[in-house]
Amino acid sequence: MHISTILAHAGLTPDPTTGAITPPIELSTIFKYPENGYPEAKFGYTRHNNPGRLRLEEALANLEGGQDAAAFGSGIAAMQAVIQVLGKDAHLLVPDDLYHGFRTLLLDYSTHWGLEVSFVDMRQPNQLVQHFRQNTRMIWLETPSNPMLNLSDIRAITNLAQSHNILTCVDNTWMTPVLQKPLVLGADLVMHSTTKYMGGHSDILGGAIITKEASPFFARIREIQQVSGGVPSPFDCWLLLRSLRTLYVRMHHQMKNAQIIADWLSRQPEVSKVYYPDLSKETTSAFASQQMMGPGAMISFILNRPAKDVLSVVSKSNIILAAT
Repeated sequence: MHISTILAHAGLTPDPTTGAITPPIELSTIFKYPENGYPEAKFGYTRHNNPGRLRLEEALANLEGGQDAAAFGSGIAAMQAVIQVLGKDAHLLVPDDLYHGFRTLLLDYSTHWGLEVSFVDMRQPNQLVQHFRQNTRMIWLETPSNPMLNLSDIRAITNLAQSHNILTCVDNTWMTPVLQKPLVLGADLVMHSTTKYMGGHSDILGGAIITKEASPFFARIREIQQVSGGVPSPFDCWLLLRSLRTLYVRMHHQMKNAQIIADWLSRQPEVSKVYYPDLSKETTSAFASQQMMGPGAMISFILNRPAKDVLSVVSKSNIILAAT
């Protein structure tokens, strides 16, 4: 089934009680146990599970081609769960161009328990082996990266990781499953900040981890989700399911606009460099054109002006608003 069709029907299982097509919002924090007690209950306490969250997780797993998903209250909460499962004294490889929020989480809040982190150039898969250690447990990928839009060969890196019994997790926030399917390319886990493209309306905070297959590692992520309580509210789950139905159309239209803007920027005399994946010219196009169904809609560029002038350009933009 085409992903646009999957998205259009995400979470739209008719309610068994009323037949409602749009799923209800189950706000209850507790659920009545069956006669056999809690172990037999599908729902007991909304921190552990909720009908709306279950629908959302099933939809996210289906979209990425995974077996299961765990939804969180933010992308950072999802990242935190993964590195917690890595455990004490584990070694993690991450891109040298890494989302600043995750960099802060790793360096300021995670290394004190013994987590070892190496920042490496993920554009050179053949050079990754030199960074492997006895305790290397995971390679974390962002492709395109944030903010320089570096591209990494997911299949090459996951093949290398598997040969050394190392897990891989890909941050697919910027591409979404509309434009990139890391699990199909060999990744073990996919992470999303659903706050961004998936939510799409700047009114949802959320994150998710999707697993290719059931594993003890993902089971621990699920335990952390339920025990720590960093879960999305029932209303946020409902809003996100609503937003998924337009994701395919939004991603393609935003990408079309981004290509126009990137081309315009490249012709401006005061812009020295535009960072935007051009899959027809990119030196890594041999893999990029196969793993990406388009360049996406994120752009970075260098303006040959002092910092105060750069801020002035940003603040004077009327259509693209200055926000986080």
